[in-house]
Amino acid sequence: MNSVPFRWARPIAMLAAVALAASCSLPRVGPNKREIYAGSVQKEGDAFVVSVNDRVTRATAVVPALGFSQAFQSAGQLTSDTIRPGDVLGLTIWENVDDGLLAGEVSNSTVLEEVQVDSAGFIFVPYAGRVRASGNTPDQLRKTITTKLEDQTPDPQVQVRRLAGDGSTVSLVGAIGAPGVYPIERPTRTLATMLAQAGGVSIQPDIAQITMIRGNEQGKVWFQDLYDHPQLDIALRGGDRILIEEDTRSFTALGATSSQARVRFESQDLSALEAIAQVGGLISTSSDPTGVFVLRNEPAEIAGQVLGRDDLQGAQRMVYVLNLTQPNGLFIARDFVIRDGDTLYVTEAPYAQWTKTISLLAAPLTPLANINTLAGG
Repeated sequence: MNSVPFRWARPIAMLAAVALAASCSLPRVGPNKREIYAGSVQKEGDAFVVSVNDRVTRATAVVPALGFSQAFQSAGQLTSDTIRPGDVLGLTIWENVDDGLLAGEVSNSTVLEEVQVDSAGFIFVPYAGRVRASGNTPDQLRKTITTKLEDQTPDPQVQVRRLAGDGSTVSLVGAIGAPGVYPIERPTRTLATMLAQAGGVSIQPDIAQITMIRGNEQGKVWFQDLYDHPQLDIALRGGDRILIEEDTRSFTALGATSSQARVRFESQDLSALEAIAQVGGLISTSSDPTGVFVLRNEPAEIAGQVLGRDDLQGAQRMVYVLNLTQPNGLFIARDFVIRDGDTLYVTEAPYAQWTKTISLLAAPLTPLANINTLAGG
């Protein structure tokens, strides 16, 4: 059997490696730019592939709308002597007769201790019946009781004292320094002051969200907005429930980035440039700065603005393309807003595939070169 001369070993090995590379796909992190574009609507795919510019950036700059309703914002602060359900009152009634309706023969005054305001806001006073107490001050309640009694006893005199009560409390739960039930007092009549009383938020303030629940109504704001927008520092009401929690929005990073993972937002507004930085940036030896893609399901109204169409119905699959090498590419990436559920995908640079091919070609030549060296020696 004839052997192949050593001088032909290298060309034959290279041809074998080229054939191997041509017959199989090289390892890679995902689709390349050509394959992504092949799935576009223009090529009978099911996704709209759009190059990002200033107009697209403005059309897609949508951030979560958080805030309190007008009902929350217009509620005035409670005064310290406002009576509420659950409060306990003390009543003293004087009658200007020797034998009155309530008073005995010895004294012309009657003391009613520990009269509790029921859950509907009423108290019961003999001969006056059920009287609304909630929402009134002790002086207002005194006048009401006096009016109801004066038709039955001459010139009654009424004193109302607020003894105690548990109706003016709020509950704080979640990421707060000291969760618990707190009374609404003079220094803690607003949301911000009550949070301070409970030790403040125990998570990063930039991603802290405050949910207020009052009866069947609720609202949510960013913690930082309480100080940036004073009108959101709303007055509290007895029974309010306050939940402090971390922002749950996230995006997924895949491809030629320093890390591939599901990543939580670290700020209220997150740009594409910040998202890239949050996962460790691009890889200088493999990332393609011209192939940064953001994939999302876009509502029809926003997709229509981006595409200049008015015939779209339902959410549309959109693939936004960022080219960081353009003169204003970094500025556009800085202004393009990442939203909850987005997928950030970076393609590999052609150089990376070339490097893999060279490595594949060089691998089988090393033992042959060693044999050639030994034979020549």
